[in-house]
Amino acid sequence: MDHEYVGVSPLVAGDGKGATSDAIILCCECGVAIQPNPANMCVTCLRNHVDITENIPKQAVLHFCRNCERYLQPPNEWIQAALESRELLAICLKKLKGLKDVKLVDAGFIWTEQHSKRIKVKLTVHGEITGGTVLQQVFVVEFTVQNQMCNDCHRTEAKDFWRCLVQVRQRADNKKTFYYLEQLILKHKAHENTLGIKPEHGGLDFFYASDNHARRMVDFLLTMVPGKVTTSKRLISHDIHSNNYNYKYNWSVEIAPVSKDSAVCLSKKLRHQLGNLSPVVLVNRVSSSIHLIDPLTAQIAELTSQVYFRAPFEAICNPKQLVEYIVMDIDVIMEKDRKSYPGQGQVSFKHALCDIWVVRASELGINDNPIHTRSHLGHLLKVGDSVMGYNTGEANINDQEFDKLSPELIPDVILVRKHYDRQTRLSQRVWKIKHLAAEATDERSKYDYHEFLDDLEENEDIRGQVNIYRDTNKTVPVEVQAAGGDVPQITLEEMLEDMTLECADDEMGDEGGAEEAEPQL
Repeated sequence: MDHEYVGVSPLVAGDGKGATSDAIILCCECGVAIQPNPANMCVTCLRNHVDITENIPKQAVLHFCRNCERYLQPPNEWIQAALESRELLAICLKKLKGLKDVKLVDAGFIWTEQHSKRIKVKLTVHGEITGGTVLQQVFVVEFTVQNQMCNDCHRTEAKDFWRCLVQVRQRADNKKTFYYLEQLILKHKAHENTLGIKPEHGGLDFFYASDNHARRMVDFLLTMVPGKVTTSKRLISHDIHSNNYNYKYNWSVEIAPVSKDSAVCLSKKLRHQLGNLSPVVLVNRVSSSIHLIDPLTAQIAELTSQVYFRAPFEAICNPKQLVEYIVMDIDVIMEKDRKSYPGQGQVSFKHALCDIWVVRASELGINDNPIHTRSHLGHLLKVGDSVMGYNTGEANINDQEFDKLSPELIPDVILVRKHYDRQTRLSQRVWKIKHLAAEATDERSKYDYHEFLDDLEENEDIRGQVNIYRDTNKTVPVEVQAAGGDVPQITLEEMLEDMTLECADDEMGDEGGAEEAEPQL
């Protein structure tokens, strides 16, 4: 009877601890000559008898929210992850429970069709079997993507569900500060986490599901414009067993009721604090603080939000009350001719002080007695120009500080800005801005909105904080370009390309035919 024996090489001489260097044995299953191992089996037979991946599922389910494009990471966390990204791979691996029993060596995606709702992951693992033998195995796990709406999107679709409300209001006739704030919100994308935005009389309401998002919005508003906030909460429900309370929170943000080009009357104490300004000054700009300019001296001052709300004041004249005047004569006062006095504040170098004689446009040719006043618009005006101003003698002003002033401290006319032809400006306006809510339809709001657009064209500092988009539906006629040479305009370099979706006719059936253009300078 024949027997098979495995040849063993002689022991290696040395310190007495010998070892076989090239021993060969036969596999106990198939008889193939192999190197000795604790299982005495070849790799093929080991794989046939032992599966180190038997406790790892080969199929799993991923939950995906189509509204916000996030994946569910159990138990209740939703994570933003792109296809074949590291974040998505981490989510897939956490869905496999048996991975803790083996050592993960490598993991990667196998390409699948984007719309197949299938994600395949190729895994390489090491596992120890009987006798300390380590076996490597490669396998594929297929994930099925199922649609499931996340809690945040559920609340959004519910429309009426909200936990926090931020009310933004500006109670004033001149709402240009509010329009400016709206553009700041759009530029910095501060409204991304809102459940909804609802226009209300005097402002907007922002609804949130989390008080953290609402507080962040309130902080943003108070950083950008002067305002004050009041908070309140209302008890909705109470669990007496777990002592849990469910509240609805409300933040009311009140914006300072002054805007650019409004005329205000300062108290005597405040005038001294700001460098002895004139009693009646103009609001030059409103940003995180209120910037004032004295039309009689071209002196400027900055009023912080804390100082304003410590002694608040309202506008005595608004742009709706502006009257058109014609410049009959002008005399620019040079820098060396200006009178200075101790305690005088900072003087604007962007404006030129001038003595100016004007006649009301409606009385041109009838009234031969021009009105003399001083103005800070000497750098813009020349004889024959139209200028808008407040007629303080005919204006109906109800203000306690204004009533205390002596007549010699009140100028007859306060000139505000140079006037350009309205029709020419509209025809040359080939740009647009976006809105958080539907545009207002009443006449007063339309007037303030067009005044705000005029400010964007005239003031480079303001439009630097606003996203202005090119309006491809408008073109400027040649005759209009020739007529409006000195009309302020926004250059093409300052405009952004609006996002559009374009699809060729022959690609209408192709899902990949739509291309989205990103905004670019």
